[in-house]
Amino acid sequence: MFSAPSKLPARALAGMAVASFGAVGIALIAQHQFGVKPCPWCVLQRAIFLLIGAVSLLGWVVQSKRALRQTALVVVLVLCAAGLTAAVFQHEVAAQSASCAMGLADNIVTALGLEELWPSVFMITANCADAAAYRLLGLPYEIWSGLLFAALAAVGLVALNQRR
Repeated sequence: MFSAPSKLPARALAGMAVASFGAVGIALIAQHQFGVKPCPWCVLQRAIFLLIGAVSLLGWVVQSKRALRQTALVVVLVLCAAGLTAAVFQHEVAAQSASCAMGLADNIVTALGLEELWPSVFMITANCADAAAYRLLGLPYEIWSGLLFAALAAVGLVALNQRR
C-alpha cells in the first residue's frame, strides 16, 4: 500500500551538482593550465553551471521536502534551457563574428559584476571568434557545454517526473 519514496530525485540533484561544478573545474583547468581563454559566452555559461550546481545542491539538501525539491528541479530545468540557448548562440552566431564585445553575454557578465567578484573564474580574456578555435577531443567547448546542459535537463526531467 505504501511505497518508499524514490531516491532518484535526490541522487539526480547530487549528480547534477557534481557535474555542473566539475564542468566549471574542467574549464578552469583548461584556462589556467592550458591557456584556453574564455569569451563572454563561455563566462556566462560558467555562471549558469555554477547556478545549476548551487540550486541542485540546495534541492538535494531539502530532499525531504518534496515541493522544495520539485521547485529546485524546475529552476534547474530553466537554467539548463538558458545554458543550452547560450551554447547554441555562441556556436551558431557569436563564434562567427570577429568580436562579441558588448553583446548580450558581455552585458550580463558586466551588469552582475562577475569579473570583479571572482576574476580567476569570470574574467573575459578572448573574443568569440578566438574562443571558437579551442577544441576538446575535436569538438568546440561550447558543443561540450551544450551537451552537458542537455544531459542535465534530461536527468532533471526524469527526476521531476519520478513519483513518490
